[in-house]
Amino acid sequence: MPWTVDVNRKVQKQYPTLPKAVKESLFTLLFEMEVAGPVRGNWPNYGKLGGGRHHCHIKKGHPTYVAVWEEVPGREDCIEVIYAGTHEGAPY
Repeated sequence: MPWTVDVNRKVQKQYPTLPKAVKESLFTLLFEMEVAGPVRGNWPNYGKLGGGRHHCHIKKGHPTYVAVWEEVPGREDCIEVIYAGTHEGAPY
């Protein structure tokens, strides 16, 4: 069963400013989450943050880019991406 992946408005506004390689990685991550769910152990530095939140690196190096997403409470099979950007500004 496919998952529904929603992208937070803040992430939608940030998306055009991201480097091309980061955009491509984020798109791939979103596709994988839609197919296989929120647990993405195959991505670098993936980790559960607690409270249904997860994160991983979408570009290593300097600066490092990360994505943060959460399982939406009360909605089965729904994920919301709440952050995509540099490691310094990540909400964790």
